Amino acid sequence: MSTASIDRQTIEAMVRNALRQSASPAPRTRSGNPPGWVNGKPNLRVSISARHVHLTDEHVEILFGPGAKLEPEKDLYQDGFYAAKQTVMVVGPRRRMLPSVRVLGPTRPASQVELAFTDSISLGIDAPVRHSGKIDGTPGCVLVGPVGSVQLHQGVIRAARHVHLNDADAEFYGVQNGDMMQLKIVSHECTTIFDDVLVRQDSAAKLEVHIDTDEGNACHLDAASEVQLLKISSGCACKH
Repeated sequence: MSTASIDRQTIEAMVRNALRQSASPAPRTRSGNPPGWVNGKPNLRVSISARHVHLTDEHVEILFGPGAKLEPEKDLYQDGFYAAKQTVMVVGPRRRMLPSVRVLGPTRPASQVELAFTDSISLGIDAPVRHSGKIDGTPGCVLVGPVGSVQLHQGVIRAARHVHLNDADAEFYGVQNGDMMQLKIVSHECTTIFDDVLVRQDSAAKLEVHIDTDEGNACHLDAASEVQLLKISSGCACKH
Protein backbone atom coordinates (compact mmCIF):
# COMPACT_ATOMS: atom_id res chain seq x y z
CA MET A 1 0.00 0.00 0.00
CA SER A 2 1.46 3.36 -1.00
CA THR A 3 1.70 6.23 1.46
CA ALA A 4 -0.58 8.32 -0.75
CA SER A 5 -3.42 5.81 -0.32
CA ILE A 6 -3.34 5.86 3.49
CA ASP A 7 -5.71 8.41 5.01
CA ARG A 8 -4.70 10.76 7.82
CA GLN A 9 -6.70 8.96 10.52
CA THR A 10 -5.04 5.62 9.68
CA ILE A 11 -1.58 7.20 9.88
CA GLU A 12 -2.41 8.75 13.26
CA ALA A 13 -3.62 5.37 14.55
CA MET A 14 -0.40 3.68 13.37
CA VAL A 15 1.72 6.31 15.13
CA ARG A 16 -0.27 5.95 18.37
CA ASN A 17 0.07 2.17 18.29
CA ALA A 18 3.84 2.45 17.74
CA LEU A 19 4.17 4.84 20.67
CA ARG A 20 2.11 2.56 22.94
CA GLN A 21 4.24 -0.46 22.03
CA SER A 22 7.46 1.46 22.61
CA ALA A 23 6.87 2.00 26.28
CA SER A 24 5.03 4.56 28.23
CA PRO A 25 2.15 3.71 30.54
CA ALA A 26 -1.08 5.72 30.39
CA PRO A 27 -0.62 9.19 31.87
CA ARG A 28 -1.96 9.71 35.37
CA THR A 29 -3.50 12.73 37.04
CA ARG A 30 -2.34 14.04 40.42
CA SER A 31 -4.89 11.74 42.07
CA GLY A 32 -3.15 8.74 40.46
CA ASN A 33 -6.09 8.09 38.13
CA PRO A 34 -5.86 7.95 34.34
CA PRO A 35 -7.30 11.04 32.58
CA GLY A 36 -11.01 11.44 33.26
CA TRP A 37 -11.27 8.68 35.87
CA VAL A 38 -13.13 9.26 39.14
CA ASN A 39 -12.71 7.06 42.22
CA GLY A 40 -10.70 4.49 40.31
CA LYS A 41 -13.19 4.03 37.46
CA PRO A 42 -13.82 5.58 34.04
CA ASN A 43 -16.24 8.49 34.18
CA LEU A 44 -18.38 8.26 31.05
CA ARG A 45 -19.46 11.52 29.46
CA VAL A 46 -21.83 11.72 26.49
CA SER A 47 -21.63 15.03 24.64
CA ILE A 48 -23.73 16.49 21.84
CA SER A 49 -21.44 17.75 19.11
CA ALA A 50 -23.26 20.67 17.49
CA ARG A 51 -22.47 21.73 13.93
CA HIS A 52 -18.97 23.16 13.61
CA VAL A 53 -16.09 23.82 11.25
CA HIS A 54 -12.42 22.81 11.27
CA LEU A 55 -10.05 25.03 9.28
CA THR A 56 -6.54 24.96 7.88
CA ASP A 57 -4.10 27.77 8.73
CA GLU A 58 -4.42 29.02 5.16
CA HIS A 59 -8.20 29.21 5.31
CA VAL A 60 -8.09 31.00 8.68
CA GLU A 61 -6.07 33.79 7.06
CA ILE A 62 -8.31 33.97 3.99
CA LEU A 63 -11.49 34.16 6.08
CA PHE A 64 -10.25 36.39 8.92
CA GLY A 65 -7.34 38.32 7.44
CA PRO A 66 -3.57 37.99 6.90
CA GLY A 67 -1.80 36.78 10.04
CA ALA A 68 -5.07 35.77 11.73
CA LYS A 69 -4.98 32.92 14.24
CA LEU A 70 -7.80 31.05 15.95
CA GLU A 71 -8.58 32.62 19.32
CA PRO A 72 -9.71 30.15 22.02
CA GLU A 73 -12.99 31.11 23.68
CA LYS A 74 -13.90 27.92 25.55
CA ASP A 75 -11.91 24.77 26.27
CA LEU A 76 -13.52 21.50 25.22
CA TYR A 77 -13.53 18.41 27.43
CA GLN A 78 -10.64 16.86 25.52
CA ASP A 79 -7.42 18.59 26.55
CA GLY A 80 -5.89 20.82 23.88
CA PHE A 81 -9.11 21.34 21.93
CA TYR A 82 -11.30 24.43 22.08
CA ALA A 83 -14.19 26.39 20.61
CA ALA A 84 -12.75 29.48 18.96
CA LYS A 85 -14.16 32.99 19.13
CA GLN A 86 -14.44 32.95 15.33
CA THR A 87 -17.53 31.83 13.42
CA VAL A 88 -18.19 31.50 9.69
CA MET A 89 -21.21 31.45 7.42
CA VAL A 90 -21.73 28.12 5.65
CA VAL A 91 -23.41 28.52 2.26
CA GLY A 92 -24.93 25.64 0.31
CA PRO A 93 -26.60 25.34 -3.08
CA ARG A 94 -29.17 27.95 -4.10
CA ARG A 95 -27.69 30.30 -1.47
CA ARG A 96 -29.12 28.42 1.49
CA MET A 97 -26.98 29.23 4.50
CA LEU A 98 -26.20 28.70 8.17
CA PRO A 99 -25.20 32.18 9.33
CA SER A 100 -22.94 31.58 12.35
CA VAL A 101 -21.15 28.25 12.64
CA ARG A 102 -18.48 27.90 15.33
CA VAL A 103 -14.88 27.14 14.39
CA LEU A 104 -13.10 24.56 16.56
CA GLY A 105 -9.37 24.52 17.15
CA PRO A 106 -6.59 23.79 16.75
CA THR A 107 -6.26 24.03 12.97
CA ARG A 108 -6.07 20.92 10.80
CA PRO A 109 -4.39 19.80 7.57
CA ALA A 110 -7.77 19.90 5.74
CA SER A 111 -10.85 22.05 6.34
CA GLN A 112 -14.02 20.17 7.24
CA VAL A 113 -17.65 21.03 8.05
CA GLU A 114 -19.53 18.73 10.44
CA LEU A 115 -23.34 18.89 10.37
CA ALA A 116 -26.36 17.04 11.69
CA PHE A 117 -28.87 15.58 9.21
CA THR A 118 -31.33 18.44 9.72
CA ASP A 119 -28.52 20.96 9.10
CA SER A 120 -27.65 19.30 5.79
CA ILE A 121 -31.32 19.36 4.74
CA SER A 122 -31.49 23.05 5.59
CA LEU A 123 -28.43 23.73 3.43
CA GLY A 124 -29.61 21.53 0.58
CA ILE A 125 -26.46 19.39 0.82
CA ASP A 126 -26.55 15.59 0.73
CA ALA A 127 -23.87 15.16 3.39
CA PRO A 128 -22.76 11.53 3.93
CA VAL A 129 -22.11 9.97 7.34
CA ARG A 130 -18.33 9.85 7.70
CA HIS A 131 -15.76 9.65 10.46
CA SER A 132 -13.68 12.78 10.94
CA GLY A 133 -10.93 13.19 8.35
CA LYS A 134 -12.52 10.83 5.82
CA ILE A 135 -13.67 13.49 3.38
CA ASP A 136 -12.71 12.08 -0.03
CA GLY A 137 -15.68 12.24 -2.37
CA THR A 138 -17.82 14.33 -0.01
CA PRO A 139 -19.72 17.45 -1.13
CA GLY A 140 -18.37 20.95 -0.64
CA CYS A 141 -19.74 24.36 0.26
CA VAL A 142 -18.71 27.99 0.54
CA LEU A 143 -17.38 29.40 3.82
CA VAL A 144 -17.73 33.14 4.36
CA GLY A 145 -15.79 35.08 6.98
CA PRO A 146 -15.54 38.80 7.80
CA VAL A 147 -12.63 39.29 5.38
CA GLY A 148 -12.93 36.66 2.65
CA SER A 149 -14.55 33.44 1.44
CA VAL A 150 -13.36 29.91 0.70
CA GLN A 151 -14.84 27.45 -1.78
CA LEU A 152 -14.52 23.94 -0.33
CA HIS A 153 -14.71 21.33 -3.07
CA GLN A 154 -15.17 18.60 -0.47
CA GLY A 155 -15.36 18.29 3.32
CA VAL A 156 -19.03 18.50 4.34
CA ILE A 157 -20.01 15.45 6.42
CA ARG A 158 -22.47 14.20 8.98
CA ALA A 159 -20.07 13.14 11.73
CA ALA A 160 -20.39 9.46 12.66
CA ARG A 161 -20.81 8.73 16.36
CA HIS A 162 -17.62 7.76 18.18
CA VAL A 163 -16.02 7.44 21.60
CA HIS A 164 -12.72 8.94 22.72
CA LEU A 165 -10.92 6.81 25.31
CA ASN A 166 -7.44 6.37 26.69
CA ASP A 167 -5.41 3.19 27.14
CA ALA A 168 -6.77 2.52 30.64
CA ASP A 169 -10.35 3.02 29.40
CA ALA A 170 -9.71 0.63 26.52
CA GLU A 171 -8.37 -2.01 28.89
CA PHE A 172 -11.36 -1.55 31.22
CA TYR A 173 -13.85 -2.12 28.39
CA GLY A 174 -11.75 -4.72 26.58
CA VAL A 175 -11.60 -2.82 23.29
CA GLN A 176 -9.00 -1.27 21.05
CA ASN A 177 -8.73 1.48 18.47
CA GLY A 178 -11.08 0.90 15.53
CA ASP A 179 -13.52 -1.40 17.37
CA MET A 180 -17.24 -0.67 17.45
CA MET A 181 -19.27 -0.35 20.65
CA GLN A 182 -22.88 0.37 21.67
CA LEU A 183 -24.19 3.35 23.59
CA LYS A 184 -27.37 2.96 25.66
CA ILE A 185 -29.19 6.09 26.77
CA VAL A 186 -31.85 5.44 29.41
CA SER A 187 -34.50 8.19 29.49
CA HIS A 188 -38.21 8.18 30.32
CA GLU A 189 -40.16 6.52 27.49
CA CYS A 190 -37.30 7.30 25.14
CA THR A 191 -34.53 4.76 25.91
CA THR A 192 -32.30 4.35 22.88
CA ILE A 193 -29.39 2.11 21.88
CA PHE A 194 -26.92 3.46 19.33
CA ASP A 195 -24.82 0.92 17.41
CA ASP A 196 -21.65 1.64 15.42
CA VAL A 197 -19.87 3.76 18.03
CA LEU A 198 -16.28 3.88 16.75
CA VAL A 199 -13.47 3.52 19.30
CA ARG A 200 -10.88 6.29 18.91
CA GLN A 201 -8.12 5.42 21.34
CA ASP A 202 -5.48 7.91 22.42
CA SER A 203 -3.29 7.80 25.53
CA ALA A 204 -4.22 11.37 26.54
CA ALA A 205 -7.98 11.14 25.84
CA LYS A 206 -10.76 11.30 28.42
CA LEU A 207 -13.74 8.97 28.10
CA GLU A 208 -16.32 10.79 26.00
CA VAL A 209 -18.90 9.76 23.41
CA HIS A 210 -19.82 12.27 20.71
CA ILE A 211 -23.26 12.20 19.10
CA ASP A 212 -24.85 14.92 16.96
CA THR A 213 -27.79 17.16 17.81
CA ASP A 214 -30.35 15.00 16.00
CA GLU A 215 -29.20 11.92 17.92
CA GLY A 216 -29.18 13.82 21.21
CA ASN A 217 -32.75 15.00 20.65
CA ALA A 218 -33.91 11.55 19.55
CA CYS A 219 -32.81 9.92 22.82
CA HIS A 220 -33.73 12.94 25.00
CA LEU A 221 -30.17 13.03 26.32
CA ASP A 222 -30.79 16.08 28.49
CA ALA A 223 -33.25 14.05 30.60
CA ALA A 224 -31.30 10.78 30.62
CA SER A 225 -31.21 8.91 33.92
CA GLU A 226 -28.36 6.60 32.89
CA VAL A 227 -25.81 6.17 30.11
CA GLN A 228 -23.99 2.91 29.37
CA LEU A 229 -21.11 2.16 27.03
CA LEU A 230 -21.27 -1.46 25.95
CA LYS A 231 -18.73 -3.80 24.45
CA ILE A 232 -20.05 -5.92 21.59
CA SER A 233 -18.93 -9.52 21.90
CA SER A 234 -20.44 -12.58 20.16
CA GLY A 235 -23.80 -10.89 19.90
CA CYS A 236 -23.72 -9.90 23.57
CA ALA A 237 -23.29 -6.40 24.88
CA CYS A 238 -21.73 -6.31 28.31
CA LYS A 239 -19.74 -4.23 30.81
CA HIS A 240 -20.84 -0.69 31.59
